[in-house]
Amino acid sequence: MQKGDHLFLVDGSAYIFRAYHALPPLTRKSDGMPVGAVSGFCNMLWKLIEESRDTALNKTPTHFAVIFDHSSTTFRNELYEHYKANRAEPPEDLRPQFALIREAVRAFDIPCIEQQGFEADDLIATYTRLAVEAGGDVTIVSSDKDLMQLVGPCVILYDQMKDKRLGPEDVKEKFGVYPEKMIDLQSLVGDTSDNVPGVPGIGPKTAAELLDTFGTLEALLERAGEIKQAKRRENLLLHADQARLSKRLVTLEQHMPLDAPLEDLRLHEPDGEKLIAYLKAMEFTTLTRRVAAALGTDAAAVSAAKVEVDGEPRGPDLDPNADAPASGTGLALTPADLASKRRDAAAGTAIDRSAYVTIRDAETLQNWMDKARENGFLAFDTETDSLDATKANLVGVSFALAPGEAAYLPLAHVAEGAGDLLSGDEEKNKLGPQVPVTDAIAILKPVLEDPAILKIAQNMKFDWLVMRREGVTVAPFDDTLLISYVLDASASLEGHGMDELSERFLAHKPITYKELCGSGKNAKPIAACPIDKVTEYAAEDADVTLRLWRVLKPRLVAEGLTAVYERLERPLVPVLARMEERGIKVDREILSRLSGRFAQKTAGLEAEISEMAGETFNPGSPKQLGDILFGKLGLPGGKKTRTGQWSTDARTLEDLAAEGHPLPRRIVDWRQLTKLKGTYTDALPAYLDGAGRIHTSYSMAATTTGRLSSSEPNLQNIPVRTEEGRAIRTAFVAPDGHKLISADYSQIELRLLAHMAEIPQLIQAFQEGIDIHVMAASEMFGVPRENMDPAMRRRAKTINFGIIYGISAFGLANQLGIGREEAGLYIKKYFERFPGIRDYMDGTKDFAKRHGYVETLFGRRAHYPDIKHSNPSVRAFNERAAMNAPIQGTAADIIRRAMIRMEDALAARKLSARMLLQVHDELVFEVPDEEVEATIPVIRDVMEGAADPVVALAVPLVVEARGAGNWEEAH
Repeated sequence: MQKGDHLFLVDGSAYIFRAYHALPPLTRKSDGMPVGAVSGFCNMLWKLIEESRDTALNKTPTHFAVIFDHSSTTFRNELYEHYKANRAEPPEDLRPQFALIREAVRAFDIPCIEQQGFEADDLIATYTRLAVEAGGDVTIVSSDKDLMQLVGPCVILYDQMKDKRLGPEDVKEKFGVYPEKMIDLQSLVGDTSDNVPGVPGIGPKTAAELLDTFGTLEALLERAGEIKQAKRRENLLLHADQARLSKRLVTLEQHMPLDAPLEDLRLHEPDGEKLIAYLKAMEFTTLTRRVAAALGTDAAAVSAAKVEVDGEPRGPDLDPNADAPASGTGLALTPADLASKRRDAAAGTAIDRSAYVTIRDAETLQNWMDKARENGFLAFDTETDSLDATKANLVGVSFALAPGEAAYLPLAHVAEGAGDLLSGDEEKNKLGPQVPVTDAIAILKPVLEDPAILKIAQNMKFDWLVMRREGVTVAPFDDTLLISYVLDASASLEGHGMDELSERFLAHKPITYKELCGSGKNAKPIAACPIDKVTEYAAEDADVTLRLWRVLKPRLVAEGLTAVYERLERPLVPVLARMEERGIKVDREILSRLSGRFAQKTAGLEAEISEMAGETFNPGSPKQLGDILFGKLGLPGGKKTRTGQWSTDARTLEDLAAEGHPLPRRIVDWRQLTKLKGTYTDALPAYLDGAGRIHTSYSMAATTTGRLSSSEPNLQNIPVRTEEGRAIRTAFVAPDGHKLISADYSQIELRLLAHMAEIPQLIQAFQEGIDIHVMAASEMFGVPRENMDPAMRRRAKTINFGIIYGISAFGLANQLGIGREEAGLYIKKYFERFPGIRDYMDGTKDFAKRHGYVETLFGRRAHYPDIKHSNPSVRAFNERAAMNAPIQGTAADIIRRAMIRMEDALAARKLSARMLLQVHDELVFEVPDEEVEATIPVIRDVMEGAADPVVALAVPLVVEARGAGNWEEAH
């Protein structure tokens, strides 16, 4: 290599995982081999080569290599046995692709380099040093922060996915230090993904400030006693050796012996026939065409290669004159190709219900499942006798293999009114033959559980639970409801139900359940509806679902939302389904006693209300209450509704109560108590199953921000700030020999606000474990933290949490019981003390107005199309919601990530804890008594590390967890 040459070094190991997570699952049609990561890798590599040809990266490479980690341990494991000890095993469908990807690099005629005992980063560091010493430039294709220590005048880091190039100034802007200090910064911060310990309580911003003050890590450690902050000083003194060890772990080896000398990395044109043969073997049709056109190779004249991996052939013999077959899911195509083809397919084929098939025998059912194997995908839907998936019995199943090619399999239909007249056999004869359920499940189970066949459904959680009751665990799958939700989580949409999506994207109105079965007194169960009509209804559902999948799925890739769907939504489906299956035990006697107690208190309040009003009336009647408050008593602020009645909504009563009127306060108390009694203590017993457990249902697509909602019954709205609400939680109990563990994120939204708005005072307080409300009170009111008045802390707490939700002076005044002018001054002073919060909120609002959406730290989008609405009230509501959504949505994403990881983490420790409930920032588990002590640290570790490695938070996440006999005691 000589002066003026340009070396490209691709971080191959990182490339693999980015390719894997960026694209949907993909299997090769010929043998079911998973090749999604291979496809993504090849497309990214070819794009990089094409970009470099066009000098889009400023200089055309003269040397080029892809560097991989070796599978063996490295010298760092000898330094520290726990290095990378917490790394999860790669996904099962990714493992067989590692060797195929290395073969891909060789097919491109690019050096494929890895060395035993060293990581890819060490190889990259050594090649970079040699290239710079020879007078060349280096582009490291990676986004890994561990490589930023190599950035310099002749070395840039290029993040291909984001098309970002990082030089020394960019590193300084991102981390607060120049590349030469990145090693020291990482030594202090540590790295949870690699299990590098660092120094507890030191985040990137604090580390940068310390290095700016003291210069180097060694100088900092030697002078740590000079640091004023007690906790920070103590941690640095206590963990100095840990920091020095971390420095050895994060320092890249730049002088390792190389098996392949630098000159061997010289770039040359790939062998067209060799590369085309490989791509054909992988069945990457579109990429094959693009590469052949660029290299001037006749693809039709090239036969597919026999790719050998571990000595075994991995490629089929293909007809050289035929186009390579597409994968089972069709996802080897580019996003643009997919969008075009699938939209055409969906819109171009009219829905013809008369073409649907009724499957009457096992042989026909087997033929349909054989076609599904050939396809590599199958849309399906279940018909049941209940909307409660944990109790529903299977009535039938529908399938779709292609637009218009759909069928219905009746399994448990009966003749209308036949229960009193005919035996089961006679009913079947009257209705025509039906495949016995056991025979049908025996045929369906291998397909629905086959990892090479993608199952597609609308609201998969319901179908997953129904099939689970039949002994079938559906996997892998796609869910059109969740895909739609990820693409557009907007409060203005009517929803993500199949009928709404069909009308929106297919311009087709499906048959409704009411049209099929009737409504009210005339309604019939679906099992008693004519099978030919049910076939039209059910098969249409599967057909529409398939068409929606073909339209919506490519948009995930095109709009950069695949990772949100693949990592936050789809994996959560079986987790929630299992939680719903388990349910939580509830003590019926406790509920009964509470109902009696609430009834007595309610009666007492009614007597007190009547005495205050001077007459007996029904406090539950808005008309009577309005007449008393604004007619008889003449209280101020009364407004009439369109019907001429006085308004007595909650806001009106709260306003009156805040102004000191006792009667409205008692009405508010009465309403809260009667609601608790009616919604919980009276209603919950009806939800108990035979084992005394309640099974709530979670909706994943009901909120704009990604928060889950609970229904039938709703267990997320039990109030915890009132004595009565907390009493209801005592009825949720652990069975004998068990405890309930409640694990709750502490102030997660305030922590995220500190990180996202980059508020130094808040970040420091959280890093050092200082009471955030005491700190805020001290900052706002100018009083010392020591011996602070509890009332002042409570006031600061109200303001802290109110600011997150865009609280107004009016709202704060109500909550604190003060005047609006005083509340307004508090808010003004808060923003003056923490100006970054106002900047963050204004920036978020401006972004939402420009783009129509805001994003969480994990890329989830919350859409606010009405943020420019002409109505000031609508506009203001959307502005407040948009400012809060990135914080609330990121908190929701974090707990989703924790839930997805939790079961594997518990299983790895051989713990039998079962996750039962998710309530906002809290998870509830049922654990054997003897495992409580061992389980809590695992739960806490998973929850506190849930943001890693995607987001490096500047503040620690803290989880409070304990076990007890009931939910209230555990909380």
